[in-house]
Amino acid sequence: MTGDIVVHGTGETAEAVLTLFERHLRLERDLSPHTVRAYIGDVTSLLGHLRATAHDTLGTLDVAALREWLGDQHQAGRSRATLARRTACARVFTAFCHRRGWLAADPGLLLGTAKSTRSLPAVLDQAEAEAVLALDGPGDPKDLRDRAIMEVLYATGVRVSELCGLDVDDVDRERTTLRVMGKGRKERTVPFGLPALHALDAWCVRGRPLWIREGTGPALFLGVRGGRIDQGTVRRVVHARLNRAESTDMGPHGLRHTAATHMLEGGADLRSVQEMLGHASLATTQVYTHVSIERLRTAYRQAHPRA
Repeated sequence: MTGDIVVHGTGETAEAVLTLFERHLRLERDLSPHTVRAYIGDVTSLLGHLRATAHDTLGTLDVAALREWLGDQHQAGRSRATLARRTACARVFTAFCHRRGWLAADPGLLLGTAKSTRSLPAVLDQAEAEAVLALDGPGDPKDLRDRAIMEVLYATGVRVSELCGLDVDDVDRERTTLRVMGKGRKERTVPFGLPALHALDAWCVRGRPLWIREGTGPALFLGVRGGRIDQGTVRRVVHARLNRAESTDMGPHGLRHTAATHMLEGGADLRSVQEMLGHASLATTQVYTHVSIERLRTAYRQAHPRA
């Protein structure tokens, strides 16, 4: 319950604070809807903690209260990844409040960095990927679309949200590249190979025209009713194709991990993979080196006589 927290001197309620913070996250920081929902949930929890510990104004929020809230989260069994996200959220929130004059100082600056453990993502090996992409189908519009989706996800490593946002004009067939709008509205160009080009051509020539309806618009990938495909449909496509191939089950993000891992195994450098994936930090891309090393260790243990 956050309703009794107010901003001293303005009369702003907790609900008003949350509304303004959500607008800041969406319009100024341009965060994804998923991240916005998570951050609003985190701040709601923080304000509830303040109220439960007899803080009746936002101006009393200090680093001790932040640490106490995070300590309660730890005691409740929250994962290290969740605690890291909530620490990051607290910093964003206190900085926002300080800029608006609701806090005399920014207590988030005094918080330590909560490091999350980074688990190795599940990936397909190259034989599995080849088997999934080689699946036969009836050649109807749905099959052509689904084949093109799988080829593009594996060829480019784009996020599912980026795939759904692609328009027909984002495909440069001469240069075999995609124009992708990534996180933070950052545009990047991603190359793809001939198999993906052939799959896209088949979908755009023999599949997509049959699903076009009035008001369809420029979307590259369509749903059966002619609208832009949604993320849930793409996830179902990926799961269905992997199950048909009796392969490791994963979602579209698993194909993103797979594409990055196979690029590194093929000799690509980290900076190139970082640029392809649209990672803001090289540290995010480095997890794929761990995947490749683990696979190398497995192969070594299986093959070397003195492993």
